[in-house]
Amino acid sequence: MSYADFITLLFAFFVVLFAGSRGDAKKQQLLAVAIQTAFAQGAFDAHSKTPALAPSAGAMGKPTPIAMPTPMTPEAAARKEAADKKRIYDALAQMAVPQKNQNLPPLGAKPPSPEKRGTAISAVSFRSEPEGLVLSLQDAGFFNSGSAALRADAIPVLERIAASLPMGPLRVEGHTDNVAIHTALYASNWELSTARANAIARVLLARSLVNPASLAVAGYAEFHPISSNSTEEGRAKNRRVDIVLLKQPLAELAQIVSPAKPSLSPTP
Repeated sequence: MSYADFITLLFAFFVVLFAGSRGDAKKQQLLAVAIQTAFAQGAFDAHSKTPALAPSAGAMGKPTPIAMPTPMTPEAAARKEAADKKRIYDALAQMAVPQKNQNLPPLGAKPPSPEKRGTAISAVSFRSEPEGLVLSLQDAGFFNSGSAALRADAIPVLERIAASLPMGPLRVEGHTDNVAIHTALYASNWELSTARANAIARVLLARSLVNPASLAVAGYAEFHPISSNSTEEGRAKNRRVDIVLLKQPLAELAQIVSPAKPSLSPTP
């Protein structure tokens, strides 16, 4: 390569470098002008002096009080319980009128003994508990011994009960006596009591306006008796399915740790 060609290439190289540096300076100058203009005039629209959110929606605004449900007074709760009891009882009484030997005892009277029962209607009784009104279904009127299949004559009665239930929270509880059971279907009283409660609950859901989210099913086996298991009459009372018309929603009851129900030990 001759000296003249080398000088020419070197000159062209520096010209390219000079042109590139001048171009970067122009871009930097344009960027500086753009930034200065943005700060001077504002790149965004001016905010409105009126807040976009409603006064109750913003943290700085005055909050709107939320209307909380008024707790029911004991007198109002007692009136509601009495009304629910009368509605269910009247529905069963109307069903028993055309049929002989199925008349209900007067409201509030002592239910007949197990040996005098034999129909599903006469196997229904009421009692009040701190949690709410309890509709107790004796197994003699709804299930055969050791079975969780509903008897055919019990289904119309249960459907009438379901149609008269209020649209509040319910819990269906299965209970047995202390006689042990071990069959191909039910290994213990736990399985039997739960299966019977499930059978009742399915009819209630199909024939009532009860919200499935407001219904719970539980099986307590022989551990929540209402009578002594030392006699046949007491064991018959303990073999039952209770429909509890709860005073409080299920979500609130789940947060309450309540003591266990007292157990009645058999007298020797």
